[in-house]
Amino acid sequence: MNPLYYTIYSNEITRLLIAATDLGIQFIRFIKNESENVILEKINKKYSVQQSTPFFFDLISQFDLYFNGKPVRFSAQLNLTGTPFQRQVWNLVQKIPWGQTKTYGQIAAELDKSGASRAVGAANGANPIPIIVPCHRVLASNGKLGGYAGGLEVKDALLRLEGAVI
Repeated sequence: MNPLYYTIYSNEITRLLIAATDLGIQFIRFIKNESENVILEKINKKYSVQQSTPFFFDLISQFDLYFNGKPVRFSAQLNLTGTPFQRQVWNLVQKIPWGQTKTYGQIAAELDKSGASRAVGAANGANPIPIIVPCHRVLASNGKLGGYAGGLEVKDALLRLEGAVI
């Protein structure tokens, strides 16, 4: 069974469970209604789960900067798994600069799939590594927040933290 290292990161905006394998960051989960133990029980079936804060030292330092309103270029190795279309969407989402937003439709158009804004939204919703892959920077075509795994209040807080005009 592959080892999965994890740590918990908390701040005034949210609480995150960050998990990685030796290949890189595997996922980030928002800890909301279910406890970290419930999340760990679900993933313990697939991995040998080990808590390891030192494994995440650099990432935690970068999150500290980010949540203090400083633009950060995250340097963590990512282990993004998804369909080819999802990976295309996540690649474009990673290119959205700090404090800026795009719509699902704009991303679809960049992929030469102008009618695929819902598919882009679904791919964005399946993003396993929020914040680092900044899916919070993607809005509905009407400029509204749309959805977010961490909740709309967290999405709004992240965009305000970055100074995005919504």
